[in-house]
Amino acid sequence: MNQNFSDFHSKTVETVLENLKTSLNGLSYQEAEERLKVYGKNVIEEGKKKSIFALFLEQFKNVMVLVLFAAAIISILLGEAADAAIILAVLLINAVFGVAQELKAEKAIDALKKLNMPYAKVYRDGHLMQIKTDEIVVGDIIEIEAGDIVPADLRLIESFNLKIDESALTGESVPVEKDANDVLAESTPLAERTNMAFMGTIVTYGRAKGVVVSTGMKTEIGKIANFVNLQSAIDTKTPLHEKLEEIGKYLTVGILAIAFIVFVTGLLYKRDVFEMFLTAVSLAVAAIPEGLPAVVTIVLAIGVQRMAKRNAIIRRLSSIETLGRVEVICSDKTGTLTQNKMNVVKVYCNDNLSENLEHEDNATKTLLQIMALCNDVKLDLVDKKPQFIGDPTEIALVKFAYEKGLNKNAIEKVFKRVYEVPFDSVRKMMTTVHEIKNDQKLLVFSKGAVDVIINKCKFIMVNDEILPLDENTRQKILQANKEMTSNALRVLAFAYKEIDKNELEDKNTIEDNLIFIGLVGMIDPPRKEAYGAVEVCYLAGITPVMITGDHKDTALAIAKELKIIDTSKDELSQVLTGSEIEKLDDQQLKEKVKEVRVYARVSPEHKLRIVSSWKSHGKIVAMTGDGVNDAPALKAADIGIGMGITGTDVTKNVSDVILADDNFATIVAAVEEGRKIYDNIRKTIQFLLSSNVGEVVTLFLATLLNWVVLYPIHILWVNLVTDTFPALALGMEKAESDVMKRKPKKTSENIFAGGLGFSILYQGFLKGLITLMVFFIGNKLYDHKTAITMTFMTLSLIQLTHAYNVRSNINSLFKMGVFSNKYLNLAFIASFLLQVVVLLVPPLRELFKLSYLNFSQWAIIIVASLSIIPIVEVVKYFTRHFHKE
Repeated sequence: MNQNFSDFHSKTVETVLENLKTSLNGLSYQEAEERLKVYGKNVIEEGKKKSIFALFLEQFKNVMVLVLFAAAIISILLGEAADAAIILAVLLINAVFGVAQELKAEKAIDALKKLNMPYAKVYRDGHLMQIKTDEIVVGDIIEIEAGDIVPADLRLIESFNLKIDESALTGESVPVEKDANDVLAESTPLAERTNMAFMGTIVTYGRAKGVVVSTGMKTEIGKIANFVNLQSAIDTKTPLHEKLEEIGKYLTVGILAIAFIVFVTGLLYKRDVFEMFLTAVSLAVAAIPEGLPAVVTIVLAIGVQRMAKRNAIIRRLSSIETLGRVEVICSDKTGTLTQNKMNVVKVYCNDNLSENLEHEDNATKTLLQIMALCNDVKLDLVDKKPQFIGDPTEIALVKFAYEKGLNKNAIEKVFKRVYEVPFDSVRKMMTTVHEIKNDQKLLVFSKGAVDVIINKCKFIMVNDEILPLDENTRQKILQANKEMTSNALRVLAFAYKEIDKNELEDKNTIEDNLIFIGLVGMIDPPRKEAYGAVEVCYLAGITPVMITGDHKDTALAIAKELKIIDTSKDELSQVLTGSEIEKLDDQQLKEKVKEVRVYARVSPEHKLRIVSSWKSHGKIVAMTGDGVNDAPALKAADIGIGMGITGTDVTKNVSDVILADDNFATIVAAVEEGRKIYDNIRKTIQFLLSSNVGEVVTLFLATLLNWVVLYPIHILWVNLVTDTFPALALGMEKAESDVMKRKPKKTSENIFAGGLGFSILYQGFLKGLITLMVFFIGNKLYDHKTAITMTFMTLSLIQLTHAYNVRSNINSLFKMGVFSNKYLNLAFIASFLLQVVVLLVPPLRELFKLSYLNFSQWAIIIVASLSIIPIVEVVKYFTRHFHKE
């Protein structure tokens, strides 16, 4: 068995199976595991990652760090070995922290990529199951259908109206028609291999079964190493990062200007040139928030992993920011707002609407046959218990027929499928054609939307008699349909006809002149959690909108139950059907969407218009989708949400978010998580920038007053010890209690809006002034060295205590629970211990030019450091009062 052959297209299916040592039942579990060990995972290899050493060297590319490194060399030349050692030690520790942050962010992104791994339908030991695509091996038997991305190179075994978009591989824009029965010349070009399906291409129509002939880098697309898959969609640079980088540039210029003023002012006071140079450089290094983007990446990536635990898989980090701003959620009904567990509860047959099929006549027998055969459900008996794999609606039909004694597998042997016209969201129907054993006749079975099927019918079967479908009978059918849909049932119509084999040659007419058989009503009750999720949406200023292909009455019934519709207003004015959308131009629809909460009988093209209309009002729109044709609407939406269970690979591929449970409540939970993460990033920014402002204010004012309050090494150390741990801990803060009671933030809103910029400035100045006050007291009561030591400890501790203030800009710390963020508690302890070690270990104390502190000196430091909490609490009190007003 070898996957290096390239001529599978020139061999028959039997020869390929023999060469690959496999069968139509697929591989055994044991054989698949062995092949996985031999040939490796089915993945396209990524470029080599940077080594830890390379990441370490990159930490020294920063201009400020290089200047500091030069200062250390100058210190050595001037005989200041201790200063040089301290500077180099700080640079080394800072580099180690930088590498650790990058590795943590990279690890989080890698975990996100694993979450995005798609699945494929594979036969193992004769059973059809879903496995991750990276576990596929040569010899596996794969099933593909419309919307799937082909997971490996396949030699097709059987195909039904199969068309594949191969533009990613060949550049051919028109989907290629495939035929498993073709056996081609060995020299056939890649673009003309009609019996092959290649990795990375997209199934646009029909379905097929194939045997895997190549995986990973051995595939055609792997050979050119050009495959853009789900993993590549994960970006690490978000709009927020870009804003921060832009802000960072302005801050850098401003801080460098301040550092220059500090340097010049020191020289005017005749301070040592080298000392002032080192002070200015240290100030610039400490005050420029160069670590902020890395911290933001980690906070985002950790948030993504948390979302995954809540069944929302985020494919792009930038989506988190957008999620927190969502104003409109356009959601599918089936499986998202409802349970997607369909059960047949009503049947209309023989001019009778009942909860069961009560007669054994030709009409009821034919209806059960269509239910069992006109679908793509797989029935497997595991431990003598039926296992159904497929679409939930079709499963409900097959299950109903099975319970009536009609085994799909058994009846398929009698009525072999020879042709099919797959379901299409535009046609809204599906047709299969079956041979009658030992007969020259064919049976055409159709199912689909009531209005579509009834227009295809010219006759109706009642009991054992076929009658013309007159207007009176048509109205009875429509009345039965209305009765079922008004009770929130999903209704499908069923029809059939008998044709001669030669009539199959004209495939355009096989769905004409059908014989109507009956209607089947299925219930898909709302998810329990959807009730609360809809309520939360309205509290959060988010408009929930239901979009469904179901009948208007069914959609309205579910929407009323979930309270999506405002029952105090005219209900019908809040519902719009696809046919009504067709009659509206873009301007009219733009006006309508503001009132409409339910869209029924819509096609994917209508979804695109709905999204565009909402966006024209400047709204941030989230849109769900599962079918191939939903892709344009998902792309157009600010947040495209793919269904993880029922969604096709194509919709997952274009989505920003994938729901692992297809649940509307998960969308709302993701929005809440998005808001929380954005809040936490703002807290991180506030903490880091207010700390930097505090350091700048302390040194700038001290220099103007000709005070020596800190040495350069102190500034570097404080920045190193007090920044990283608390900043990351703030990123782990729980959501504030009112996070889903606020209106969504506008995209135009500045990151410093909502008082954040003011908080950074006043809190930074406050820290600087308190720190200088401690120096003043220490210098008056004790000696200069003690005053510097007290200043050093205060600047560090006040930043650590202030991290608790930053947990909310409005809510009181004491109401939130002072120590309720365990990560911040650990960060405080770790940073404080590092600070104390410098003071208590004699060699380090000498190196940092510090003095030992007594109880009264520690008391002054602690009181000063804690004083920022009540001051900020007073400001929060007035802020809350202002918000109430």
